[in-house]
Amino acid sequence: MSAPSSSSTAYKLHSPWPGLVVWLLVCFAAPALGSAAGPGEWYARLAKPSWNPPGWLFGPVWTLLYAMMAVAAWMIWRRGGWRAQRLALGLFLTQLGLNALWTPLFFGQHRPDLALIDIAALWLAIVATLVAFARVHRPAAALLVPYLAWVSFATFLNFTLWRLNS
Repeated sequence: MSAPSSSSTAYKLHSPWPGLVVWLLVCFAAPALGSAAGPGEWYARLAKPSWNPPGWLFGPVWTLLYAMMAVAAWMIWRRGGWRAQRLALGLFLTQLGLNALWTPLFFGQHRPDLALIDIAALWLAIVATLVAFARVHRPAAALLVPYLAWVSFATFLNFTLWRLNS
């Protein structure tokens, strides 16, 4: 029986996969923090535009987006860790915090006005994150494009709901 080669041992000691798990946990913590405040009866009573997506669509879309966000952050993190990617990862965590704040503002506090301010700031933070990621690794930035598109749509929907119900 031969001893494992140093390259296979090094791979086992420095495997990138635990980092991906951590980024998945970080990204899925955002919706978990806001999950106590769900749509409920207040949301059901709101006037909504005809193009409002059905409720069942949000879960699958957000699950895919959070997974893509985690992979994107992991790809950036793998290029030097926190020390080398402090700006890009800091922007990522900022947008994730703004993302987590929206649900309690909108559904929990019933404040579409404050949620609209939050989602506008979120949109700007996603753009800044996408630009920072593109400077480091274009494929990671590309993974954020669907997220930006969905938040762009959600921002317009938030604005419409605020206008219809204020």
